[in-house]
Amino acid sequence: MNNILKDKIIIVTGAAGLLGKNVISGIIKSGGYGIICDNDEKKAKLLNEEIKSNRTDYHKMDITFKDSINEVIFNINKKYNKIDAIVNCAYPRNKNYGRKLEEVEYTDFCENLNLHLGGYFLTNQQFADFFKKQGWGNIVNISSIYGVIPPRFEIYDNTKMTMPVEYAAIKSALIHLTKYMAKYYKGKNIRFNCVSPGGLYNNQDESFLKSYNKYSLNKGMLDCNDIVGSIIFLLSDYSKYINGQNIIVDDGWTL
Repeated sequence: MNNILKDKIIIVTGAAGLLGKNVISGIIKSGGYGIICDNDEKKAKLLNEEIKSNRTDYHKMDITFKDSINEVIFNINKKYNKIDAIVNCAYPRNKNYGRKLEEVEYTDFCENLNLHLGGYFLTNQQFADFFKKQGWGNIVNISSIYGVIPPRFEIYDNTKMTMPVEYAAIKSALIHLTKYMAKYYKGKNIRFNCVSPGGLYNNQDESFLKSYNKYSLNKGMLDCNDIVGSIIFLLSDYSKYINGQNIIVDDGWTL
């Protein structure tokens, strides 16, 4: 199983982020080439240096600009003569993101949908066009359990945290966008799937973790590496007939 992505060229957006860097490592361990793409070029370069592998490359990419996306497509295809897949891990948002519902301004709501959902639309659109010409391709979008079920607001009691309304709108729409793209490109040998993780550990407050973990069936809040296996599976030929699906990885949290 160590080479299930043997020589596949796989782009990861938001690769310098919490989940993205683990996806890159998983791709390399599985025999593929992980192309680190992030809007923060400095972080992307540092990650590339940290990994110290001849199976990585890094490029600045802003998923909200068509020219930026197509420049990466052109350069990677020119260098490797193909692109096998892209994993969308990017998480763009503005400075006011994360406010409680009553405090969210209409302009901020719209801007955050444009950045995140709009950016995923644009990457799906542009890569699908390239994959159609290439003759094959594979797109994995990262959604969330909060794209599947409504928030459990009680787990945020007595914390400064909340579940942003923008996040719920974006992540639920991403699941349907993925299904839409899969149906639209029927017969074109392009796959579109989603992975919807549960909460990922990132040094959250202990009281929050305790409340969150009450709903888990075994481990509790997951680590990024607990999600990577499902993404690698979707990138591999073992899942060649899985298309238009949303895979929930949450230790049964949504049950």
